[in-house]
Amino acid sequence: MSKVIALANQKGGVGKTTTAINLAASLGVLEQKVLLVDADPQANATSGFGFDVRNVKNSIYDCIVDEVDPQKTILNTEMDNVDLIPSNIDLVGAEIEMLNMPNRENMLKGVINKVKENYDWVLIDCSPSLGLITVNALTAADSTIIPVQCEYFALEGLGKLLNTIKIIQGNLNRELEIEGFLLTMYDGRTRLSNQVVDEVRTHFESMAFDTIIQRNIRLSEAPSYGKPIIQYDANSIGSTSYLNLAKELLQRNDSTKMENAEKQVD
Repeated sequence: MSKVIALANQKGGVGKTTTAINLAASLGVLEQKVLLVDADPQANATSGFGFDVRNVKNSIYDCIVDEVDPQKTILNTEMDNVDLIPSNIDLVGAEIEMLNMPNRENMLKGVINKVKENYDWVLIDCSPSLGLITVNALTAADSTIIPVQCEYFALEGLGKLLNTIKIIQGNLNRELEIEGFLLTMYDGRTRLSNQVVDEVRTHFESMAFDTIIQRNIRLSEAPSYGKPIIQYDANSIGSTSYLNLAKELLQRNDSTKMENAEKQVD
C-alpha cells in the first residue's frame, strides 16, 4: 500500500524542494518505488532531476485543469525506482482556473489516486504558499513533512501552517497527520543552529525527526547538475543525511520495509 506525503511550508528557502528530491532518491536507493509530484510552479524539483522545464509537454497542470491522464505525464528519472510528474510555469494560473471548479480542493487527490497504487511512496513538493494548490496537496496526502531551517525566525509562520493543517483535518482530510518536522540547514558551529534545534525539539518533541540535514556545499551544488545528492556525490554529508532520513521514515512507518531496505544497502 502506498503512502502520500506532502512537503509543505509557506516560508521559502527552508529546503523543501531539496528534501523532496533527495528523500525521493534515497528511498529509491533503498528499493522503494517512489513518485515525486512537482506541485510548485517554479518547477525546481523537475529541473533538479535534470529535466528541461521548457521541454515539458504535459505537467501536473494538465492533469488538474485538463484532466490529462497522469500516466501520460510521468517521466522516468535517471534514478532507479524514482518517477516524476513534472511542473511548469502554467501551474501559476491553475489556482484561478480551479476557483469555479466543483470539488476544487480535491483535484490533485483525484490525479494521485489514479497512479499511487504503482508506488510505495508519493511525495508532493508544494509551493511556498498556503494557496489552493497547497491545500490540494494536503487534502491528497496521508501526512506532511514540514522542513524547518535552523536560522533566525525559523518558527515564524509555522502557526499559520499548523492552523491550515487543522482546518484541512476538520473539513477536507480527517486522516491527515504530521509525519514530522525536519530540521534543515544546520551548522553545528553556530549557537543559533543549536538553539533552533533545542526550540523545535522542546515544542514538538517526538514529532521532530532525529535526522538533521546539515549545511553542505555539495548538496547546494547538486541541483545545478540536475542530480540528487546521492547521484552527484554519494560520499557527501548531504547524501548521508538524506539516506538517514529515508531510513528513519521507513522505520517510523514499517519496520519490515526497513529490514528489507537495510539488506539492499549492505
